[in-house]
Amino acid sequence: MYYRYASIILGIIILYGHNLRAQTRSACNPVIYADVPDMSMLRVGNAYYMSSTTMHMNPGVPVMKSEDLSNWEIVNYAYEILDPDNKALNLADGKSTYGKGSWASCLRYHNETYYVSTFAKTTNKTYIYRTKDIENGPWKVSAFGPAYHDHTLFFDDDGKIYMIWGGGELRMAELKEDLSGIKGGTERVLIENASAPAGEDIGLPAEGSQLFKVNGKYYLFNITWPRNGMRTVLVHRADKITGPYEGKVVLQDKGVAQGGLIDTPEGKWYAYLFRDYGAVGRIPYLVPVTWGNGWPILGVEGKVPDTLDLPAGNGLIPGIVASDDFSREEGEVKLPLVWQWNHNPDPSHWSLDERKGFLRITTGRVDRSVLSARNSLTQRTIGPECSGTIGLDVSGMKEGDFAGLALLQEKYAMVGVKYANGHKTITMVNAESGEPVEVKSIPLGQEVIHLKAECDFRDRKDVARFFYSQDGKQWYPIGNELHMKYTLSHFMGYRFALFNYATRNPGGYADFDYFDITDNIHR
Repeated sequence: MYYRYASIILGIIILYGHNLRAQTRSACNPVIYADVPDMSMLRVGNAYYMSSTTMHMNPGVPVMKSEDLSNWEIVNYAYEILDPDNKALNLADGKSTYGKGSWASCLRYHNETYYVSTFAKTTNKTYIYRTKDIENGPWKVSAFGPAYHDHTLFFDDDGKIYMIWGGGELRMAELKEDLSGIKGGTERVLIENASAPAGEDIGLPAEGSQLFKVNGKYYLFNITWPRNGMRTVLVHRADKITGPYEGKVVLQDKGVAQGGLIDTPEGKWYAYLFRDYGAVGRIPYLVPVTWGNGWPILGVEGKVPDTLDLPAGNGLIPGIVASDDFSREEGEVKLPLVWQWNHNPDPSHWSLDERKGFLRITTGRVDRSVLSARNSLTQRTIGPECSGTIGLDVSGMKEGDFAGLALLQEKYAMVGVKYANGHKTITMVNAESGEPVEVKSIPLGQEVIHLKAECDFRDRKDVARFFYSQDGKQWYPIGNELHMKYTLSHFMGYRFALFNYATRNPGGYADFDYFDITDNIHR
């Protein structure tokens, strides 16, 4: 009996110890180990909201929410489709808009209204979306030309609305009250050479403007990149929004840069920034901020800390990425917010209700490769490692069809089922060289197959491997490794993509039973 009670007491002590450690764990950098670049952030009460860039993906300009700055979930998008008639956005007539689409956004809250602004090189327009309910919408949009590069939207205390934009030479103008464009005669040069505080030999001129007002002073955040140096955070400050501005370098460490300021209800300050981190993409960091002589002081002794005085993160599943079995309640045909289409989707050729419990992608035309195929459905990959698995029924495919799971970027690779010459094969394709190469094909003797891609981003290893299974339990490697490369032509971290395209005759379909994502890989 004594030993029984002793073991119970010991168990309680161990459990208490585990709980205590869980309570005292701290958040770690990066706070999101996934491609969430060009962030803009604000706090309303106890809720934090953040917008980001997703370029050629739709829906676009994701809005994420957090209660603690550590744990984030996607709660909305600013738009479903940026432009339904643009051929490049529709992957039509051989056109695409990889690496373009909508870029760096700016998130603001004014007079109980949320605003998200962005710009698109594809359309050469600037967009300002507004809503009373940032998590549910609806959004109203104002669009005007041209596309104001890396702009910041700012509502001043006197009721005037400003926009600051540019690279190197930063310009400013006042916006019309209805946000329909720039007020005539108000455009001016705000800072002639915003890169100057970082030296004379500059590779990337100062850009990524975000303006804040703290204790009556204006603080303009920018990024620049000295040659043979690293991405650098600049801050210019002024007593008036029109200047004059004085600037200084406020952070040079690990290449963590571009972003702005956020405060907590308790009065703590952080800078939200991101870091280029290889094939997984551009990943968000938080850096503690203190104040001295009217300047924000970033970092701990000038360095980006690995841990933060914030609650521990619980991982990116299911807030940023999530598994999906494609089962829906009657009449529910929406996709979870973690999903985005590569370019504008064609709604007439995908369905969640043609076959209950499955995502059906039907080919609507002939395409050359997965990069030109419409209706490829994507989610981010996540670090430091992850795997994505699908179940696929190929009984509806036609001769010349190819369906499966890809790791999408310019130098992509994929594993899928290819239907050619009257036979179906499990085929692995690797486009690491810049051209797709069919590395391995295995005859397929059944209509249902399971496919997997694993990504290892640890220490920028950036290696992916592919697998297949006949029963979803026993897995076999197929093909070779993909050495993932982040390319500026796509300007995005690798994504899992569910695809089906025709190379001969449209009208075939592939049924995806599930997509499962984990934050580990097979050892």
